[in-house]
Amino acid sequence: RFFLVSLGKMGSWISKQLEPTSAHFTYLILAGFLIFYAFLSNVIRNRLFLSEPPLATAVGIIFGPRCLNVINPRAWSWEDVVTMETSRVITTLQVFSVGVSLPKAYFSRHWTSVAMMLIPVMTFSWLITASFIYGILKTKWTTALITAACLSPTDPVLSAAVLQGSKFSNRVPRRLRHLLAAESGCNDGASFPFLYAGLSILIESTTGKTVREWILATILWQCTLGLFIGVVIGVSSNRLLRLAESRSYIDPTAFLSFYLLLAFFSAGIGSTLGVDDFLVAFGAGTGFSFDGWFANKTKSTHLPELLDLLLNSSMFVYFGAIIPWDAYAPGSFTPYITVGRLLAVLLLVLLFRRIPILLALKRFIPDVRTYREALFCGHFGPMGIGGMFLAIEARAQLETGESIPMPSPPRRHPNMAAIETVWAATTFVILGSIMVHGCSVAVISLAGHYSRHQGERAPLLAGEEDPLGGMVHDIGGGDSEPSVSGDED
Repeated sequence: RFFLVSLGKMGSWISKQLEPTSAHFTYLILAGFLIFYAFLSNVIRNRLFLSEPPLATAVGIIFGPRCLNVINPRAWSWEDVVTMETSRVITTLQVFSVGVSLPKAYFSRHWTSVAMMLIPVMTFSWLITASFIYGILKTKWTTALITAACLSPTDPVLSAAVLQGSKFSNRVPRRLRHLLAAESGCNDGASFPFLYAGLSILIESTTGKTVREWILATILWQCTLGLFIGVVIGVSSNRLLRLAESRSYIDPTAFLSFYLLLAFFSAGIGSTLGVDDFLVAFGAGTGFSFDGWFANKTKSTHLPELLDLLLNSSMFVYFGAIIPWDAYAPGSFTPYITVGRLLAVLLLVLLFRRIPILLALKRFIPDVRTYREALFCGHFGPMGIGGMFLAIEARAQLETGESIPMPSPPRRHPNMAAIETVWAATTFVILGSIMVHGCSVAVISLAGHYSRHQGERAPLLAGEEDPLGGMVHDIGGGDSEPSVSGDED
């Protein structure tokens, strides 16, 4: 009996020492997931052919309010502005990373292909997606345009997770990987004209004022000035860092941290001036690495991959925890939003948002050499964190007329139907894209494995490492010339 009493007192004492708060559980779960992934990263990426985003999103869903209710940002009084700024920083870091990783002087040699991806392909994606949303969800055309603008860009975070750092990525011509990376780096910023076209039509009172505001504020101020400022920041920083390094003013630790600091600085400049943050960051990354010097100095550090694992995976866990499941049911302002209709939108978007236009324009895109390559580029246009940022930006403009959202969606508002539709449709399609594109590599690898004759298959299931068929892989066709940033020149 004495033993039982002592054990009870000890248990009571221990329970007083424990602090099992939601925040503390979140640290534990997030770190535990990242440690688990780190231990098995090679197996997950190169044998199971999975990437971090779908796994991290699944962790967020399982431990989020819908299931175990351990990770619940709403219970922490996290407002929409936190989601907006977090997604802004993550996307800014990723587009900056894309700009740094591209081959030096890339745009001087591949501007035609990138321009085709940004103008006709992206415009088609915007309009066809808007048509699906308008027809299936029975929204106003302006609401459909706004929602489609959030889904037009390809997400640099998810693109990097799929097309970098795995054996599968080595089976794809570098020329295509660079094109998709350049597109994903540019088009988050290039989506602002599409987004504000729909917003201006809905908010402004006259056609003349709508056109004037769109040209002056969006095209010239946000996009053109933002890109110019970014390039100036990048080139100037490159020169200053080279000077500091040549005279031993900067130590190795600060030299490496300069990458991250410059990305944050770009985000701060862009958001403070009210210009396009993403174009500022992409321009800064491109200008910073225009000669390949910094990438050569840091190529052995794997800094972008480290940021991907820590920051991007954490963001997808967060997304999984904030998915608005209740918004996927009919409401007073959105009677046609149902899971079935949203699934129909998702399916049509995945099939027709990019694939038809890329197949049609293949001959006009120099870096896309075959129809198999056009099909591949059409499929790998994932939607992710950048789209979530754009959705909150759209909601903020609809709620307040500014880029700062209300703490949470209002219950009553003149634009209530648009506010609810944008958030519900965008998050649902992003969720579907994360799962489909995150698992696409596994599907492609398995299909390629079983399409071969028995004697031609790799010993390991889907373990083929040869170049993908139907694509041009020869030197000069499969590569981007001259050397890639980080290669010896």
